[in-house]
Amino acid sequence: MSELRIFSYLPNPRIWKATIAARLCGVKVEVRGAPANELADWLWDFDAHPMTDQDKAAAADLAHGAKTGFTTQLFKTEEFLEAHPFGTVPAAFSPDGRVGIYESNSIMRTVARLGADNAPLYGDDAYSASRIDSYLDASLVFARDAQFYILALRAGSLPRDIYIRAKQAFESWMSGTERALMTTGDYIVADGLSLADICFVAEFALFHNERLHTDLLLANEFEPILNAAVAETWPRALDHFQRLCRHRAFAPDVEPFLKLLPNK
Repeated sequence: MSELRIFSYLPNPRIWKATIAARLCGVKVEVRGAPANELADWLWDFDAHPMTDQDKAAAADLAHGAKTGFTTQLFKTEEFLEAHPFGTVPAAFSPDGRVGIYESNSIMRTVARLGADNAPLYGDDAYSASRIDSYLDASLVFARDAQFYILALRAGSLPRDIYIRAKQAFESWMSGTERALMTTGDYIVADGLSLADICFVAEFALFHNERLHTDLLLANEFEPILNAAVAETWPRALDHFQRLCRHRAFAPDVEPFLKLLPNK
């Protein structure tokens, strides 16, 4: 039996935070889900599963308005909403379904805590753990603007203010990561691989979705944020990303995803 069950749209690089951590510290994680445009046909629950039209008709009282990133009603059980009061995915559960964990960084932290005896991904002491939390919190600021940016690109309409916020957030986040690597060397926090490095790879990989929308950017006279200057401006951060993409715990998730995206 898995030690953690995750329900999400797939593929979702933010889920990799948990699956990468699970490989590193020997935790069994189960992931359920489907492409985002199919989740309207799923029952959102600990026992998440696809629904037939007959199932949906019988469960009309479970229909809720769409959340960010979705455009149709979604079917959510009361148990799901009790465990996940914001009603969003990714959503994780304890093995008995009673405890819900939401937000990808917290789901990743859960895996690290479950496997703490096998790998110190959350640091060796309170100070290093708090340093890791500092990086995860800073990444949330970038992640929010990145999400609005990618969703706008997928919708085929990119307001200038969303582009500018995403560009500024990306530059700030990459600059902070670069400075951290200048101080610590091979890893973002301290001397070993931690949740900070896992979060960095997942969020940076997710931002690569921009490459699917280069034509839209150019048509609106926007330069892609992921451009040739990234390697020149933040060489340590980019090298760190590329090195970890080849790591045995990262490659099963990252490599297939990046291969599906245009190179430029």
